[in-house]
Amino acid sequence: MKNLYIAEKPSVARQFADVLGVKGNAGNGYLESDTAVVTWCVGHLVTMSYPEVYDPNLKKWSLSTIPFIPTEYKYEVLPDTKKQFNIVAGLLTRDDIGCIYVATDSGREGEYIYRLVDSMAHVTGKEKRRVWIDSQTEEEILRGIREAKPLSEYDSLSDAAYLRAQEDYLMGINFSRALSLKFSNVVQRYLGMDRCVIAVGRVMTCVLGIIVKREREIREFVKTPFYRLVANVGEEGQTFDAEWKSVKGTKYFESPLLYKENGFKERPAAEQLLAELKAGEPEAVVEAVERKKEKKQPPMLYNLAELQNDCSSLFKISPSDTLKIVQELYEKKLVTYPRTDARVLSTAVAKEIGRNISGLKNFQPVAEFAQGAMESGTYKGIAKTKYVNDKQITDHY
Repeated sequence: MKNLYIAEKPSVARQFADVLGVKGNAGNGYLESDTAVVTWCVGHLVTMSYPEVYDPNLKKWSLSTIPFIPTEYKYEVLPDTKKQFNIVAGLLTRDDIGCIYVATDSGREGEYIYRLVDSMAHVTGKEKRRVWIDSQTEEEILRGIREAKPLSEYDSLSDAAYLRAQEDYLMGINFSRALSLKFSNVVQRYLGMDRCVIAVGRVMTCVLGIIVKREREIREFVKTPFYRLVANVGEEGQTFDAEWKSVKGTKYFESPLLYKENGFKERPAAEQLLAELKAGEPEAVVEAVERKKEKKQPPMLYNLAELQNDCSSLFKISPSDTLKIVQELYEKKLVTYPRTDARVLSTAVAKEIGRNISGLKNFQPVAEFAQGAMESGTYKGIAKTKYVNDKQITDHY
């Protein structure tokens, strides 16, 4: 009997195959050896069926059929990935497969992806174990396989995944239909479109709301000029600009004439203060000098948003191009997974740091820095720093 390992995407499956010593042509949708078979989903292979699958009359949108809330949900194989589903389903039910190791991403969504395939393929009579890892290093993959628990121990996570998907479905189906029926004609006429559907979703609608709110703030912003007093002070060629500021105990503290503590609403008020200062023969006095040395830690590791911000400001690279580039680098194993919010490393990945830095000694642009890091040995203690935190690791890590 052979063990079957099923990953969420081809790149991860390849890493499992390398660790397990499974060779072959991945063009068949799987890799196989004398003892193991490695295959993969391509993200979601199965999706929830549209209302017309329940009842053909529901294909026509009508307020009279809203809300649509089925008592039992139906699922179907996605047309674009049907070929890979058939391959995976065939492997899951093959007679010579003894134990199925579920190695989809360690999280709710990864659990959901496999459970749907398992259900649609009608897999019975097989031992099923869950590989739960937060990185794809050789050590971590082997540990995950060795410590894999029965899949049934993750039934609660599966239930949560199904419930989340059903909530998304009900919201999208019902609100998209309701708002389209109510307001699509107005939007259609306003935009000059032939037809219009107002799509609603758990994430997309919230993001759209944030964008609209921010756009309104920009459009409604009114420039408000205010007037400051700035003096060039110093002696013996050592000068600097000093800004007047209202402080407690002075004449203008919390005055209604102020726009902020360092400026006036009207120019005459600022000129009046200037006249008062000149009349009193003002003198700048240094009240205190403070020197201190600060030690700053480097920033946390990049997540996609921070990387896109920096690439945009430093190199004028668009967010979409940044994602495309970093995705290519990830596929060549030059960076960690880009589509994650995690800004830390896992303990398992931290163990690979020395080997990764050592490899960079052969890359001329950073060879000197890599050599210095290896010689200093500071990387050896990274597991004890804030940059390594298993509790902050999420799925899709």
